[in-house]
Amino acid sequence: MSETAPKSGFLARVGLGSKELRAWATYDWANSAFATTVMAGFLPIYYRTVAASGFSEADRTAMWGYTQSVALLVIAVISPVLGAIADYMGAKKRFLAVFMGFGATFCALLYMIGEGDWLLASAIFIVARIGFAGGNVFYESLLPSLARGEDELDRVSTAGYAVGYVGGGVLLAINAVWYMSPETFGFADGGHAVRASFVSVGVWWALFSIPLFRRVPEPRARLTQEERAGMNPLKVGFSRVGSTLKEIGQYRDLFLFLLAFLVYNDGVNTIVSMAIAYGSEVGIGEAHLIGVLLMVQFLGMPFTFGFGQLAAKVSAKTGIYICLAVYTVLAGLGFFMSSAWQFWLLGAGLAMVQGGTQALSRSVFASMVPVGRSTEFFGFYSVSGRFAGIFGPLVFAVVGQAMESSRYSILSLIAFFAVGGFLLTRVNIGAGRARAREEEAEMHLRGEPA
Repeated sequence: MSETAPKSGFLARVGLGSKELRAWATYDWANSAFATTVMAGFLPIYYRTVAASGFSEADRTAMWGYTQSVALLVIAVISPVLGAIADYMGAKKRFLAVFMGFGATFCALLYMIGEGDWLLASAIFIVARIGFAGGNVFYESLLPSLARGEDELDRVSTAGYAVGYVGGGVLLAINAVWYMSPETFGFADGGHAVRASFVSVGVWWALFSIPLFRRVPEPRARLTQEERAGMNPLKVGFSRVGSTLKEIGQYRDLFLFLLAFLVYNDGVNTIVSMAIAYGSEVGIGEAHLIGVLLMVQFLGMPFTFGFGQLAAKVSAKTGIYICLAVYTVLAGLGFFMSSAWQFWLLGAGLAMVQGGTQALSRSVFASMVPVGRSTEFFGFYSVSGRFAGIFGPLVFAVVGQAMESSRYSILSLIAFFAVGGFLLTRVNIGAGRARAREEEAEMHLRGEPA
């Protein structure tokens, strides 16, 4: 549990009223640099124009989509077991440190990528992406032990995403200045500036992770009645995952929400990860691509905070519905996009809902998770999110190659928002929260730490 937050003041109102909560949110500031500069900003362009320069336009976009899918498949497979092991060992922060270390290191190794090195670029990015996604499993699983109560969960989760927008945007702005005026900063040309930006992300990520490791407490290990200290952690991890799968029926609304999240987040992740590559394919200039990405980062912050406040008034579920409706419109308009001003308009729409969708989904899920099993359940949350990241880019790539244009790929994403929204209507969030509290009470009666 975090410190008691002040009863007034901006930080308290947005959910960052204690040192622990601010330190937790700082990790969003740290790793968002990877999401902006590497995953969404410079690497898609560099991959298409340098690493995969020998391929056709549609094939370059497709190869980037396949690269995303492979990375997310790996983390989707391993994250539930790793989450269960971390709960058993009381080692969420240690696992986070390992994945952050791999992610930041391999991010810096992207500096080695040159002309035609598409395979090396894909391999290095896959490891870095695993570090990013895997680290988020343990980072997000700390949230239920820091913020309690549905309103605080909504506010803290959206605050984390808002802080991340600023952190990622600040470094992206610095990297963009390097690229536009490389000689001023001692770089031979724009290509060297881009490669240096990958190194800067690794350093930024590691440096701003320090507050979390210093100030956020490690939740206690949780052993079930059948477990004892000193058991093989890997065996325990697989055993717990197996038991959880058998208990799915007891958490109907939680796992139905995961299914809805898998489907609609498929569309969300695909738009985020493929937008720059798609814009490049249809002829949007690099200056406009990076400019829109910067706008999304800084415009996204107030909208993300706003969705935290909106959830307190109309419910987080309603907030997610609003986001999905906007995404549906954006996907339809994206099909017709042909000029830079349209890309700027679509970017503004994305900024309105991107952070709100992710943050409210995270807080809804956290509110339905028993605190003592948070990492294990967030492992399944990661599976849902990562499988979404697999199928979206995969469909995007296949449709783009089949039609020899990614316009139809963008249009196909509407189905994900429609089906995901329908599944969300079947989720009773109140019942899911009540089931989590029942589990915590049962754990308390058995003498297990919750």
